[in-house]
Amino acid sequence: MPQAEARLRSLVDDLNRHLRLYHQLDAPEISDAEYDRRFRELEALEKETGVVLPDSPTRRVGAPAAEGFGAPHRQDELELPYAQSSLAPVEHRGPMLSLNNAMNEIEMQAFVDRVQRSLDREGQVSLLAEPKLDGLGVELVFVDGELRVGSTRGDGRVGEDVTANLKQVVNVPRALRGDIRAFQQRVSVRGEIVMTIAGFRRLNRARESLGLDPFVNPRNAAAGSLRQINELDVPRLRALQFIAYAIAEGLPASTRTQEDLVATLDAWGFTTPTRTLCSGAEEAVAVHRKYLARRESFPFEIDGVVFIVNDLALQRDLGELADRPRWAIAFKFPAHQENTVVEAIFPSVGRTGAVTPVAKLRPVFVGGVTVSNASLHNQDEVDRKDVRVGDTVVVQRAGDVIPQIVSVVKSLRPADAQPYKLPRECPVCASELVRAEGDAVTRCPNRACPAKLKNRLLHMAGRGALDIDGLGEKIVTQLLDSGLVTAAPDVFALSAETLGALERMGEKSAANLVAAIERAKETTLPRFLVALGIPEVGATVAELLAAHFGDLDALMSASAEQLTAIDGVGPVIAERVAHYFADDAHRAEITRFRELGVRWPALEVRASGAVAGGPLAGKTFVLTGTLPTLSRADAEARIKASGGSVVGSVSKKTSYVVAGEAAGSKLRKAAELGVTVIDEATLLAALAGGALPADASAKADAASDGEGKPKRRRKAKKGAEPEPGETGDLFEP
Repeated sequence: MPQAEARLRSLVDDLNRHLRLYHQLDAPEISDAEYDRRFRELEALEKETGVVLPDSPTRRVGAPAAEGFGAPHRQDELELPYAQSSLAPVEHRGPMLSLNNAMNEIEMQAFVDRVQRSLDREGQVSLLAEPKLDGLGVELVFVDGELRVGSTRGDGRVGEDVTANLKQVVNVPRALRGDIRAFQQRVSVRGEIVMTIAGFRRLNRARESLGLDPFVNPRNAAAGSLRQINELDVPRLRALQFIAYAIAEGLPASTRTQEDLVATLDAWGFTTPTRTLCSGAEEAVAVHRKYLARRESFPFEIDGVVFIVNDLALQRDLGELADRPRWAIAFKFPAHQENTVVEAIFPSVGRTGAVTPVAKLRPVFVGGVTVSNASLHNQDEVDRKDVRVGDTVVVQRAGDVIPQIVSVVKSLRPADAQPYKLPRECPVCASELVRAEGDAVTRCPNRACPAKLKNRLLHMAGRGALDIDGLGEKIVTQLLDSGLVTAAPDVFALSAETLGALERMGEKSAANLVAAIERAKETTLPRFLVALGIPEVGATVAELLAAHFGDLDALMSASAEQLTAIDGVGPVIAERVAHYFADDAHRAEITRFRELGVRWPALEVRASGAVAGGPLAGKTFVLTGTLPTLSRADAEARIKASGGSVVGSVSKKTSYVVAGEAAGSKLRKAAELGVTVIDEATLLAALAGGALPADASAKADAASDGEGKPKRRRKAKKGAEPEPGETGDLFEP
């Protein structure tokens, strides 16, 4: 387990670094294929261990909005008509989700099988296939048919306001086409900003003629143009196109399918993607092969095919995870590969002290991206691949922008090439590095290592933690270099005078940062727990802990056994939390935070348990098929609100199976076990206080004596009808 947890920490640090390089700095280092491989390894480890670190990229969608754009605002708080002179974060009213990936035919089949099992329907589910565009996700908000706000995806919940720049994109409508009376007051359209390959080449020729550096690929050129803060790069913006594929708000009531939705976007005046209908995994694989064969003929860069459950009612039934829908998947294309040379290998220190060897490559253009660095993960990986300085290596890329070293071309190895070994000392603080027995990761043990502290401070200042506006990477680096901050609580001792001594820190900037620090002192217990960076404690676990204990002192005194008793807190998390608060250094740090004024209100401890006294109290339900008016999520929520429970499989303990159109195996199982089946109308009547028919579990109770033992029944004669009150599923005494 320690080795698995060490690998978890290493993967989280590594993936977060590459997310930042990709989304915020437009300076990617490794290929999409390698990123996907590491991401999937992380998902598998999280499932195996039950551990999800608070900063795990599996908890997020994209990357945070870039720094320097001011305070976020919600779209429903905007004054209209909208006018904004500078870019600012925009909070999406509904999250902009990412997609799960399928890398081969087996994984595509697994997705289709999951959909069929979840829906429990007979027959194949129809899928709509679209090319997966290699661009930048954006949202356009129209009010009374007119474009008011355009924003980037950001981290899925908060993006950047790029309205002025998006209005320069030639095919972004300033107003929806059609009768304004047919629109809802507010319409939200989502899609991808892309640059055509031809437009990218023209733009680079023009830049080179002016003595400017060419862009490395269409996606980075597109992303960079939308993020211009001071002035518009009009030629660059006009090389972009917007491809619409979703309506997040304002969907016409008559829309029944994804195909209808895209047709609506067409009618409103948007450019929409090529699309193909198919059913089942076999047809989906055939469509994928067709798109792959045509890959180079598309006007934009594409890196796979997106398959979406076509029926919108079924999409609602399938639902969504925190950051990804269950009703869609991206079936990726195979990787591009090129050869290049390893010019150097250097160590990089992560937030937990994990030291990662990174190969500096001779820049090579791989599938539309210039790559110059690739992570080698750890010393074991370096040894396994036997990567040395001077080696010619195969670098691969799968559609996006993150490369990996696939193999070494040993026939081209220089005679003097030497095996690489990580240094004995930390390259940042010179502490002696350690590698625990059974651990694949080499670490810097120094708690005060600037590399570790820097990342901890950035985590503490994040929106999900203490939300210190203005405490970004540049300022944190200056604070550490100057010695003003040597531990996390030191941030709350900063003054405008001490900050004013920093290079390029003006009086107003210093005052703004101090004001933000003062605001951050008034926080909540869940946010403070997240800010501490306790392993495995993200926002959800922090809320559970805060609600159970009410205040920090009670939590700090809790044993692992007491923590495990909390619903939603497993033994691994409990052990991590208890171990964290048992550390005297951590307790001293918390005391220092409090002394410097960080505070939060005590919470009323909430009692947990099911809704008591509801009309469905004590009843267990299973949902199958498509209900006439309720989505599966709505039905489940209403049952739970009335005291009932909803489970995923049918057993003899099930009270009722609620069956809709095209019900599948669960309906057959109910018949086999004698479980009572009801329809939506019966359920709605029961929710309103009406009577339900007798259920299977009630019959089982009636067949038990006062001690809960089964009553003796005489065996039914062959061919005889059961006696009144009995079922045909009799048992021996």
